Amino acid sequence: MGTPTLERLAVYPVKSLDPLPLEEATVMDDGGLSHDREFAIVDAADRYVNAKNDRRVHQIRSAFDPDAGRLTLRRADGPSISVDVDDPADREALEEWLGEFFEREVELRRDETGGFPDDQLASGPTLIAEATIAEVASWYDGITMREMERRLRPNLIVSGVEAFWEDRLYRDEETAVAFRVGDAEFVGANPCARCVVPSRDPETGAETSGFRETFMRRRRATLPPWASEAWFDHYFRLMVNTFVPEETVGASLAVGDEVEILGECPYPG
Repeated sequence: MGTPTLERLAVYPVKSLDPLPLEEATVMDDGGLSHDREFAIVDAADRYVNAKNDRRVHQIRSAFDPDAGRLTLRRADGPSISVDVDDPADREALEEWLGEFFEREVELRRDETGGFPDDQLASGPTLIAEATIAEVASWYDGITMREMERRLRPNLIVSGVEAFWEDRLYRDEETAVAFRVGDAEFVGANPCARCVVPSRDPETGAETSGFRETFMRRRRATLPPWASEAWFDHYFRLMVNTFVPEETVGASLAVGDEVEILGECPYPG
């Protein structure tokens, strides 16, 4: 294998919507990367409108231009809208557009300090090896590596390493593993417990028959010897969640940065 290297970096400006590839990113106050999950669609009951609870989310394509502050959404059946996210009137128009699509009142919320992560404690970027994505894609007929990457929705993709290399970046509930990407230091928390989203076609929301069952069977069979079993109450887990030490806030990381395992450390608590 070669040198572990940050091959790709992606953020997801609107929670549950499309990725935005970046060449570099900054670690924000709350641990997330700049522009990652910066926006979230929320209903009147203060619940996220996301692909976990509404598969219609898959039918919306999104594009965000951080420099222009412009967000564009397009429905699969054609209608689109492009707004200035800093313009209150534009935001109101976008919320009306979304409300018509979801057939209920919704609000677009924004958090520029670290976004709206699923894990409020291990709120740092998620990481996976490029070879892992390729291996998992090979478990299914008709699913390409690119599609599997969209299903899994990682932030950091590492090349130059073997499949499941990222399983080296966690231990158990008492011991964690510190690692560095460029100038940014992170602590691996655990293998990410997956929801229903990876089992669906990212473009249509259509369910892939037997996805979870195949995944769990193959994940168990291919679990590498360096993976700690401590977190595997089930085998629908893949990708690493991370903690962000206080001193990492404000640090930058970029495509091409080396990834270095620093060693074990106490589990953040």
